[in-house]
Amino acid sequence: MTGRHRETELARRSRARGLAAGRSTPQIADEIHELCGPRFGTTRIKSHRLAHGIALADVIEQVRALFERDGKPIPGIGETLLSAYESGLKRPGPEYLHYLCTVYRVEPVALGYDGPCICGHGHRMPGVVRGTEVEESKPEVVPSQRELWIQQTGSDAPGAGGEEDENVLRRTLLQLLAATGTGVALDPEIHSRVFGAVDNIRRRMDDTLVSATVSPAMLDQWEDATSGFGRQYMNTPPLQLLCDVLLEFSSVRKAMAHRQPVDLQERLCRMAARLAGLSGMIMINLGDHRLARSFFRTGRTAADETGDRALRAWVIARESLVPLYYGDPREALNLARKSRDLAGQTPCAAQAMAPIVEARALAMLAGAGKKDVVDQAKRALSRARAAFARMNSDVQGDIAFGYTERQLYFHQGDALVRLGQPLEADVILEQALAKYEPSEWLDPTLIKFDRARCKLLEGEVEEAVAMAMKTWQSLDDDYRADIVVRKAQDLVKAAEQVRNADQIPQLRELKEAIATRTKVTNA
Repeated sequence: MTGRHRETELARRSRARGLAAGRSTPQIADEIHELCGPRFGTTRIKSHRLAHGIALADVIEQVRALFERDGKPIPGIGETLLSAYESGLKRPGPEYLHYLCTVYRVEPVALGYDGPCICGHGHRMPGVVRGTEVEESKPEVVPSQRELWIQQTGSDAPGAGGEEDENVLRRTLLQLLAATGTGVALDPEIHSRVFGAVDNIRRRMDDTLVSATVSPAMLDQWEDATSGFGRQYMNTPPLQLLCDVLLEFSSVRKAMAHRQPVDLQERLCRMAARLAGLSGMIMINLGDHRLARSFFRTGRTAADETGDRALRAWVIARESLVPLYYGDPREALNLARKSRDLAGQTPCAAQAMAPIVEARALAMLAGAGKKDVVDQAKRALSRARAAFARMNSDVQGDIAFGYTERQLYFHQGDALVRLGQPLEADVILEQALAKYEPSEWLDPTLIKFDRARCKLLEGEVEEAVAMAMKTWQSLDDDYRADIVVRKAQDLVKAAEQVRNADQIPQLRELKEAIATRTKVTNA
């Protein structure tokens, strides 16, 4: 009899004896865990399924029925993902954990997970037997406005496997979800703790990469999740998205802790590179260029393991945006050219992105009006357009890991603004803006500030300031990321150079609004 069959057989006997003795299902689950855990590594969450005497497929159908009951789209959970939860390879997200607790009628701790459920209230049935005691039936406590019970614990010393750092991100994600639309800023101490956890997870990935069995089906699940994060890049608040991405990143790291077959190891490294690159992109938006560079360095290490020139070039092209946005155009130019050389003649995202960064960096180095630099920049833009035309449709449709037509238009317009050509820039930026969905916020916001800059270059100062103010006011605090604040500050500084600008009331209002936001962020 195989180990798995032996485990099932022992669990079946334990369940039968427990039912005959009148024990509750949670108590039977505890006994199964005590009996099978040391011998077969049976987890608590698996013990509960065995205690119920049901198969993976039964649990999945119950979860889907609960989603349908609550009016939610049918989830993509399958036997492979549930099996990964039961093996301890992956942890359920907050929503799936809630529904698994509902299926088994227990709290997260009974399934082996710390912290409260996202719903904020209990799942136990009245009079549930636990251990040797019978719990009294207690009235359900329902917090006002579905408040979340979040335990504030320190994370100065990451636990084994980085569990505490992951818990920091999970608690932060719950806070952000609970505060959606309220504009509530995180406490500075919590903010510092979150970024500490972020860097710890990245460092552990570095350790795993230098030390170097997951099923192909599980890898498919992770690759789908990675692509999904890329699609969320434009319409999800950056810190919330970062928490989700880093939790997945940590799961991939755990899978890489032991060497896999070559083909699976390459897929894991590819995912690690993409998730590290995406984390670097988010850190740019959040304003931490040090962590952004660290993530791109991790991404480079992972990409080098794949031997994929296109992926390696993509990571470097994305990294070039760090010095571009933080005042070192010469380094941005060098990185962009390195990315272009690495991409070579391979039709890929970096082949179009790199010359775009070149053009923007050249414009920053020389300023407006220098014909030789304008010509160099326009030649770079022409190379970008030609490279884009050679890319396949999948790459052209991927906003984060590829390069889209709307991004091409946006970045061309931005380069032309920096080159002091507002008329041509505004036409291209207007075309770019029309290609974005209403739910997408990041690029459209930056485009609107660029269009305001066009009006400023044309001498229409009041209209430029009015456009910028309208853009600023349209954003909730969660979406006023560092990259947006910097864009707004640049416009204010440029406007202040115009004669009599201090007499424009809206300019003072915009400056004060930005200063207030900066104080809250830095507090």
